[in-house]
Amino acid sequence: MARKSLPRARQLKSGNWNAQVFLGFSDDGRKLRESFTAPTKWEAERAAAQFILNGMKEADRFTVADALDGYIKAKENVLAPSTIRGYRIHRRNHLQSLMMLDVHEVNSFTMQQAINEDAAQISSKTIKEAKNLICSALRMYDIKPTLNVTFPARKPKLKELPTAEQVMNMVRGTDIELPCLLAMWLSLRMGEVRGLQFCDLHDSVLTVCRSNIYFDGKNNIRDLNKTYKSTRRLTVPDYIKQLIEAVPHKKEDEFIVQMEYQTLRSKFYKLLEERGYHMTFHDLRHLSASVMLMLNIPDKYAMERGGWSTNSTLKSVYQHTFSDERKKVDKKIDDYFNSIIGTPKEG
Repeated sequence: MARKSLPRARQLKSGNWNAQVFLGFSDDGRKLRESFTAPTKWEAERAAAQFILNGMKEADRFTVADALDGYIKAKENVLAPSTIRGYRIHRRNHLQSLMMLDVHEVNSFTMQQAINEDAAQISSKTIKEAKNLICSALRMYDIKPTLNVTFPARKPKLKELPTAEQVMNMVRGTDIELPCLLAMWLSLRMGEVRGLQFCDLHDSVLTVCRSNIYFDGKNNIRDLNKTYKSTRRLTVPDYIKQLIEAVPHKKEDEFIVQMEYQTLRSKFYKLLEERGYHMTFHDLRHLSASVMLMLNIPDKYAMERGGWSTNSTLKSVYQHTFSDERKKVDKKIDDYFNSIIGTPKEG
């Protein structure tokens, strides 16, 4: 029997929201529904979901897949597109033996079975993420299983990245130089690189406040970044500023990097293959972090510059971005990259 999908609420003329659960047909052929009305869309859908969970027959069980679908739908306009994309990947591909189980059948044994099935092909980190996602979805429906499971041992990743100088030499003069330097020099994520608009650059200050992420076959533009700390302002070195100013455009709301995701990715990997290097575009941020470590940049400034979050509570980025100490940090990093490209140092 097909599993019952989660109901979607619609807004009534009164302003309230109504969700309906299809029960079947009456003897005279009429559709039978249970109706739930609430002041908000979320409350109406939750009431209907609880009815499915607690009031339907055993044949119409509320499955783990149902819970995940509802959880993802409830978060899709709240979390970053990349996060939702990751959730959907877990939903389709990981811990699949759990998906058709009733939510109350998730226990240590069934979870351990699913983990064991995936352990040969999937990393321990991915399995833990999938397990945590399922637990979060169940908690949204007030189901809190106590799980005692064992994960596969983590395998060390021994990855030899090219140096920042080697990458600089590889991309210099190519049509992907600007996006690569934005990632490696300024510590931007791919979505942040592709989300920059000309209106974000004022004098030599770049505001990183938007993401343009490619998934599900299309660009997904969002006036938010991955995390709160990711929204930040950066001082742009002259070399990158000149590259930006050389990009033709008519309007200030046009994207600075106008190349499509797949084209950029293809060109990047082609250059890597020609040089015999192995890395991802996101590894450019790893190189940026490595350079800052090599230059003994304090963690506080490295976190601000790259938009990374830490457990410690830092004051707002905007309050300290252009302090004297931060300017010294920016100059130290810029001097390093300028020494690679041969640009004379200031001062």
